[in-house]
Amino acid sequence: MYRLKIYILPMGFWDDGLLQHIARRVSDAFGLPALVLREAPLPGGAYAPDRDQYNSTDVLKSIDRYIPDDALRVLAVTNADLFVPMMNFVFGEAAVDGRVSLISLHRLRPEFYANSPDEQLFVGRVMKEAIHELGHTFGLRHSANPNSVMYFSSNIVDTDRKSAEFDGDEIELLASKIRELKRAA
Repeated sequence: MYRLKIYILPMGFWDDGLLQHIARRVSDAFGLPALVLREAPLPGGAYAPDRDQYNSTDVLKSIDRYIPDDALRVLAVTNADLFVPMMNFVFGEAAVDGRVSLISLHRLRPEFYANSPDEQLFVGRVMKEAIHELGHTFGLRHSANPNSVMYFSSNIVDTDRKSAEFDGDEIELLASKIRELKRAA
């Protein structure tokens, strides 16, 4: 079965325009078709009421049951606020060299920081984090270059500073990985 598709999996929300935009940009960034799946629920067991957040690792583990047979990678997108133990929050998480990744829109919205809504800024942040987390699934690690999309964002300033593009070495590694996956398909 031809397995070179990236799927976008909305979890606990639906915004067709945004999801289709993510799919188009992801397709452009990775040179592979990207399609939007039907909405899936967030796993209740991942919710931490004391934090009013979802454990992103637990959410990531729940994605497997929604992976289509022809999926190469899946990017889950949620409005829920995410955390990992030992950190106050994360914008997303991915299984490095795995099939699944996850981003949260919650802290990417300018309104979270008491700023006026800015759709262009918000969508730019979403694209950076989506491409970043999917990059991990293709084996890319965090970059020391603060302008690379693979730079680790510990806060929104880091996300705003970096671009939505891979740097030269990352482009080569990604292209090599995708060629290898296409040969295996």
